[in-house]
Amino acid sequence: GLVVWRLKSTGIRQIPCQFVQLCHVANDRLITFQYFNFLKRMYVTQCNKDLSQQAKPKSDSVASPFRELQQLDPGKKVIHKIRPVSPVHQPLPEASISNELREMKSAAQTEDSVAAARVEAKGDRQWKEMKLRLDDLPGILARLSKIKLTALVVSTASAGFAMAPVPFDLTCFLLASLGTGLASCAANSINQFFEVPFDSNMNRTKNRPLVRGQISPLLAVCFAASCGVPGIALLTLGVNPLTGALGAFNIFLYTCCYTPMKRMSIANTWVGAVVGAIPPVMGWTAATGSLDAGALLLGGILYSWQFPHFNALSWGLREDYSRGGYCMMSVTHPGLCRRVALRHCLALIGLSVVAPVLDITTWTFPIISLPINLYISYLGFRFYRDADRSSSRKLFFCSLWHLPMLLLVMFSCKKSFLEKEDKGDLLGESHGRAMEIRLP
Repeated sequence: GLVVWRLKSTGIRQIPCQFVQLCHVANDRLITFQYFNFLKRMYVTQCNKDLSQQAKPKSDSVASPFRELQQLDPGKKVIHKIRPVSPVHQPLPEASISNELREMKSAAQTEDSVAAARVEAKGDRQWKEMKLRLDDLPGILARLSKIKLTALVVSTASAGFAMAPVPFDLTCFLLASLGTGLASCAANSINQFFEVPFDSNMNRTKNRPLVRGQISPLLAVCFAASCGVPGIALLTLGVNPLTGALGAFNIFLYTCCYTPMKRMSIANTWVGAVVGAIPPVMGWTAATGSLDAGALLLGGILYSWQFPHFNALSWGLREDYSRGGYCMMSVTHPGLCRRVALRHCLALIGLSVVAPVLDITTWTFPIISLPINLYISYLGFRFYRDADRSSSRKLFFCSLWHLPMLLLVMFSCKKSFLEKEDKGDLLGESHGRAMEIRLP
């Protein structure tokens, strides 16, 4: 019995000790678990800073003055008493009544003017129907036909006519220039008709007449037809069928090939260069009625000139072209854009040397044209090396005066028709003498 009592007494005494020990162990485990959670949060915060949240301090609420008055002690509250108004009404003088009436009228007028201004402002923000005025129609049609580009096309066709080795015919020259200009107006109008949804996304073309709604699409198509049909008829009937066929082919190439290819492939630049090379060929065929080596040489000069001109222009408009969805070399192949511009700058030097070989100009032409060709080649090399907006802008503006200068020098060094006629007569006489010698 004593042994059992001893075991019970020791067991009862050890129960509190065991309880305390269990509590210590539990506390140790709890601290260890919290510590691991703390380490985990530190790791997430340091490695993944995007997951960390920063608590913004809550702005203090603006207390109203009434609450401040309520928080004051009752002894510090300030009570303002309102004095009663005397019931006696004194009659107002007539002058004060008239002044009050004037003030009321002026206030009513100012309110009416403010309301009218608000109505006008709302009307400005709303859509309005644009009415076409006859006074604005010539300017709108000039922008629709890209009158500056049309003038460049007519000038290159005139240069081809002037370079032809035949006597100058003023009537044929005027008919060829007018027909070429009408064909260019028709092609440019159809081009703008097709590109309205794309031009609206570009800063350079968002103010065109069809984009702004200054002219209806039906009127634009009618204007293109009224320019294209008489233009091709003038070239075919008034000049010769070959020139008319070239004009019709150029309209088709510009509207049906070049325009859709601008959103499909960078090959559109080469197709557009062919479009720009045909007008001087048309001028040559209008004068001679045949496709000669001189016509192909003039077309080659215009073909090579367009690459430094357009590639330098498109380099500064890369954002616009990408926004409009056009596939240009400057956007998708910037390195190729710079290389092609430099190659065709150097090609202009070679084409200038070919001109006297084909008996179109004298040998002074490649010598006189060498400085301007070397200068544009230098700017093409700068554009290829630097590839910035400054070099592209310099190359573009150089191309604007380089082409008329080159054609003017070429015309000044042209071999006259009399020299070629004398040379032909001499060749004919020598051939006749050889035949006489051969005959018994």
